Parts: sequence; structure tokens; C-alpha cells
Amino acid sequence: MAVSPASEAKLRAALARLLDGEPQQTDGALTKENLAREAGVSHATVHRATDILAEWNARVPQPVRRTPSERARDETITTLRTQLAEARQSARQLQGQLDALATVTAHLYAENRTLRRRQGSQVDASARRIPFAPAAFGRPDKRRADPA
Repeated sequence: MAVSPASEAKLRAALARLLDGEPQQTDGALTKENLAREAGVSHATVHRATDILAEWNARVPQPVRRTPSERARDETITTLRTQLAEARQSARQLQGQLDALATVTAHLYAENRTLRRRQGSQVDASARRIPFAPAAFGRPDKRRADPA
């Protein structure tokens, strides 16, 4: 897919400005991103202009050196991506554990209900009741308090 004649003209003019060291829109670094900015076109348009890219590659064959701040930025990005990958892996592992615990809890709940039903059919309902014992908790029994 080719670019329009207008875009090609913009890219050629931008290429000439960058190679001559006279940029108008960028810092002058010889990058394809700066070529797109200098020409006022999208990065995708630069990559569709195969003739201009061939000329670019012929005239700028060596890789562009990165500044110390760019290297530090890239190292930070790499470190953060690694940390993010580790955090995602940990989150997946914890989610797996949570799902397993939820499954076990659901099974225990169902088993508990089954056992309570069995117990209810075998034992008198009054025998299952736990007597109210507020004194064991250090509180007076409010139901038995004398209003006088």
C-alpha cells in the first residue's frame, strides 16, 4: 500500500531536513519517529512509504545511539515490565488458591447441611438446642432482669 503524493513529498522534505541537520519540528535525532513528526504524518504512513524507508535505511545505516537518560528509561521500563509479569503471575496463583478454597468451602457447606439434616431426623429438636448462658460471657441475662 503506497502513500499519497502529498505525504511522500512531506516525507522527502522531512528526510532532507533531518539529514541536513535543520529540523523544524523535532530535536533532530535520526529516528523514524522523528521523521514522521517532522513530516507531520503518522508513524504508520512512514512505514507504508517503502521507497522513502529504503532511502532512509541507505543513508542512516548505523543504529542511533541512545542517550544515558534514554537507556535509564528503557532499563526502568524493562524492570517494571518484569515486575508486572511477576505480579500478574502471583495474582494468577493467588486466584487459583482462592478458587480452590471456594470449592472446598462449598463442599464443606453442602456436607454440613447434609449432616444437620441427618441429625435433625435422628435427634429430638429440643436436644439440639444450645441453652442460653449469658453468665459465661460476663453479661447479665437481660431477659430475667427484675424490672423493679
